[in-house]
Amino acid sequence: QLQLVESGGGLVQPGGSLRLSCEASGFTMDYYAIGWYRQAPGKQRELVATITSGDSTNYADSVKGRFTISRDNAKNTVYLQMSSLKPEDTAVYYCHFVYFGASVNIYWGQGTQVTVSS
Repeated sequence: QLQLVESGGGLVQPGGSLRLSCEASGFTMDYYAIGWYRQAPGKQRELVATITSGDSTNYADSVKGRFTISRDNAKNTVYLQMSSLKPEDTAVYYCHFVYFGASVNIYWGQGTQVTVSS
């Protein structure tokens, strides 16, 4: 059964850190490009970070220098390390997998809530 399970969200104080995980099952993620998106209340979903199958990364300007995306293909898991968190980072975070082959495969995680508040 194909599934993406996210974990690691929660409540953290400003300046704190969290690490999100997204574990894939039912398929091998080696050749997928992976992204983390977030959606705050009343706002559109936005792209936070991406990592290619070749481990090239890219970040939104708002998180550059604070967030790090990484992948462990052996564990079929992608991570988002978040540091120096700000209240404006509060959102539901989603992992996103895409593969461009003979067909295009796109999968979304269920989302995990991150709340940054004192």
